Amino acid sequence: MDSGPSFPHLLAPLRIGPVEVRNRIVSSGHDTVMASDGLITDQLVAYHEARARGGAGLIVVQVAGVHGDPRDGGSVLQAFDDRCIPGYARLAAAVHAHRGAVFGQLFHGGRETGALDDGSQAAAVAPSSVPNERFLVMPRAMTRQLIAEVVQGYAAAASRLAAAGLDGVEVVASHGYLPAQFLNPHVNQRTDEYGGSLEARSRFLREVLVAVRAAVGPDGAVGVRVSVDEMAYEGLSQADSLESTRALAEDGLVDYVSVVAGSSATYVGSSHIVASMNHPAAYTAPLAALVKTLVSVPVIVAGRINQPHEAEAIIAGGQADACAMTRALICDPELPRKTQLGLVEEIRACIGCNQACIGHYLNGYPISCIQHPETGRELTYGELRPAASRRQVLVVGGGPGGLKVAAIAAARGHRVDLYDAGRRPGGQVLLAERLPGRTEFGGLVTNLLGEAERAGVVLHSNVLVSAELVRRLAPDVVVVATGAVPYRPELDLVDDPVVLDAWQVIAGEPVPSGPVVVADWRGDWIGLGVARRLASEGHRVTLAVNAPHAGFRLQQYLRDEMLADVLRLGVTVVPMTRPYGADADTVYLRHTLTGEPVILEGVAALVLAQGHRPVHELLDELTDYPGDVCAVGDCLSPRTAEEAVLEGLQVGSSI
Repeated sequence: MDSGPSFPHLLAPLRIGPVEVRNRIVSSGHDTVMASDGLITDQLVAYHEARARGGAGLIVVQVAGVHGDPRDGGSVLQAFDDRCIPGYARLAAAVHAHRGAVFGQLFHGGRETGALDDGSQAAAVAPSSVPNERFLVMPRAMTRQLIAEVVQGYAAAASRLAAAGLDGVEVVASHGYLPAQFLNPHVNQRTDEYGGSLEARSRFLREVLVAVRAAVGPDGAVGVRVSVDEMAYEGLSQADSLESTRALAEDGLVDYVSVVAGSSATYVGSSHIVASMNHPAAYTAPLAALVKTLVSVPVIVAGRINQPHEAEAIIAGGQADACAMTRALICDPELPRKTQLGLVEEIRACIGCNQACIGHYLNGYPISCIQHPETGRELTYGELRPAASRRQVLVVGGGPGGLKVAAIAAARGHRVDLYDAGRRPGGQVLLAERLPGRTEFGGLVTNLLGEAERAGVVLHSNVLVSAELVRRLAPDVVVVATGAVPYRPELDLVDDPVVLDAWQVIAGEPVPSGPVVVADWRGDWIGLGVARRLASEGHRVTLAVNAPHAGFRLQQYLRDEMLADVLRLGVTVVPMTRPYGADADTVYLRHTLTGEPVILEGVAALVLAQGHRPVHELLDELTDYPGDVCAVGDCLSPRTAEEAVLEGLQVGSSI
């Protein structure tokens, strides 16, 4: 057992209204895409139960719609009729069985609404007919009658959640959703009793909270989630957010305040909904501290709080009373238990990549984690089953896929040896972590390597494994995880131009001074990251991407921030182009759609980010091996770390 530091503030119980929570670690409300037809599923219950079993003090279930007009798609929970009660009851029982507390979120998006299940666009409503930037929605202004219906919808939904046995409800007034639209004078242009002064603009939220408070009764907690700073042009101001929150708390309408930043309505504001590794840890804590000075009820803060020591410092310093560590719990559901036992070094720290959590959500898939693909798959991989018999397993390749399969196989009882050709394991992660703003990505290898070592995997570095060596070692099972190398397309090169691949640039190979063209085939973090690095080093950079825009394959929030970074550095982006040649000072591109040439002159170097080709030779040479041969990751087909780690889990669980 680790004899590391204790966490007296983080692990202390907290009273939230009538509810006592066993510690200050919160899984805040976040959509999981695990609902079906608006109802709670076995998958969603298993997901939250894993976090309750891991020791989270409070679990706040994702948003639930309170009114059928407009209705979001079926993957969003709905609480506007009694069909929701049995599912919530099952979820509450599962969380309570592990001594966790569970609240439910009540939600109306107003003009922040997306497509319905059939792909059509819902008819949106808002305080006034003011469009949003991100979803390009023009809502109709709500009538007084509709306002009254929605307020009663909040109350009825709260009553259903209380009847299901939840401990409390949280009204979502954050991120530019309907209550925040009423508060924001740029969106609320009403001239009746719901518009004008801040007091009038607060009327809708006040009526909602009064109705919800009456609906849950004295035994249920009532909270409100607010964006103290929407971080956006024409967003709700800090001053108005703070003053309205103070007044609501002072009047006894809420038992706690959950503090976040950002807004769904704008591209720049939405990046703060699930902030990437571009933002420092706990960067929203000062916003919570402002609320703490104004209210006497507990304050919860969310925003890149990944480690127990960060949360402990926030609470000990009086900035908040509890910390939402949502992605940290997605990455390691056992974080609270490990903290309690002093096993802090064993915590699998979230790296803020946003790839399989919010990235999955925005693409309409159940959320997971690239480091811990068991998340979201608890019904299949929630329990690690011991192997029926102990086998000798040889893993070739120490990238993310190789490390994961080795760790899982060893944890199940197999004897596992992992061979890597490099000085240290990590594969392409060792390159990714060297790009600007991507340092934390290296935590993927740190965490996987720690898991493998604790499971008893024997590591062998600087060994290039051949088919002959495999046959000499004669393992029962061979897992090939040999990865990929840069792909170079055929180019017409004359006069000896300087042509480098992205790996060479990231590894530090000198780039001639002068303008540089980065030719990006995949539209992911590699092309953008190399362009950002070269521009920051003083090069004039043109990023030629074979996609409608740079970062086309990236999760939206990360993409937008990386785009902003390269644009600030003066990078020119040329979309829908691919390279076909170069000479001493010219790069020749072809437009992907028209076939027309795009000629860039005065270029000192061409950098290729043209994807990768699989290193599959060893796999091919073992087709007649008498033992079992499996493969994971890029040697099968170059993709991302997410697929490599997932396949590592799948293969490691099947041996």
